[in-house]
Parts: sequence; structure tokens; C-alpha cells
Amino acid sequence: MNELRSICVYCGSASGNDPVYARDAVTLAGLFIENKIRLVNGGGSIGLMGVMADAIMEGGGEATGVIPISLKQKEVAHKGMTELIVVPDMHSRKLMMVNMSDAFIALPGGFGTMDEVFETLTWAQLHLHRKPIILYNPNGFYDLLLAQADHMVKEGFLNISSRALLMSTSDVYRLLPKLMSFQPPTSDKWTHTRS
Repeated sequence: MNELRSICVYCGSASGNDPVYARDAVTLAGLFIENKIRLVNGGGSIGLMGVMADAIMEGGGEATGVIPISLKQKEVAHKGMTELIVVPDMHSRKLMMVNMSDAFIALPGGFGTMDEVFETLTWAQLHLHRKPIILYNPNGFYDLLLAQADHMVKEGFLNISSRALLMSTSDVYRLLPKLMSFQPPTSDKWTHTRS
């Protein structure tokens, strides 16, 4: 079982068109509080990022935001978090969030969320960390992305061990149990490509 003290949540700086996305972010915040898990996120006060941080703080939980100085105004830095860390750039932000976290959840989001997910996945694939990563997939939000990952396997660009690094669930209550039970693969990305 993985010990989860801090979880990084990647998510949109928008809230999406369906109220379910914000509602589920609040539900997840409640699960963090109940399990005494610190939220690590991008430090913004808008979109799902802000919704979840607000719910964590209102419920008496703990949250650390990491925001680049260039986005401090654009994403309206969250002033109510337990801790807000301002960093020089996006690369510093991603590295710090990975280092501070025991696991990663991606709620629905856009290009920024995808960038964070895929960099974290690539680092896991290269064994730079052994931490679990899961997509929360309400309304089939990530179905096409998951299908693309399967297609990469089928076409020989991704092996099964690497594909297993990208977990998913459409049940918000299964996120933490899946992260806790994750076992990192023993093989690496080169296992099936060496001659």
C-alpha cells in the first residue's frame, strides 16, 4: 500500500460546461480532508483548481500551490491556501509539484493539464519517479486519450508496462484506493525495443 500524504491534482483553470466537474472536485476535496491528505496544485484561484482549493481550505484541510511568477496575475494566485510558492517558470513549477507529491490525479482540463500529465508520465516511464498517476474520467472525458494510448501500444510505440502507468477511473471514490494499491512495473520502456 502506498502512503499518500500529499497528492498533486492537475486540472483546468476553467470549470468546464458540466457542473459535474466542479461537484466532483469538491467531493475529492472532502476525501482528501477525511484521509488527511495535503493538496498540491498549480496555485490558481480560478477554474477547477480554485474550486478544489476553496473546498479544501473551507473544510479545514491543507493545500500547497506552486505558481510561476508569469501566471501569478493571469491565473489569479490563490491567497487562501496553507502555502503558496512562487517559482520562476513552468519547468520549476512541474518539478516542484512532482517532488512534493506522493501521487497524481488529473481532473478534466486542457493543454496545461495534458502537459503536466504527460511530463509526469514520461518521468515515471524513465523511472525518474515511481509514483502513481490516474486520470479521473467523468462523462468519458478522457476516453479518446485512453484510446490513443491503447493505439500507441497496438502500433508498437508504447509497451504494456508503460501503458499501465496511466490508470483511470470514472468513479471519484475509486481514485484513492487505486493510487494506494498501485505497483510500479518492473520492466522499463526499452524492454521490448532492444534487439
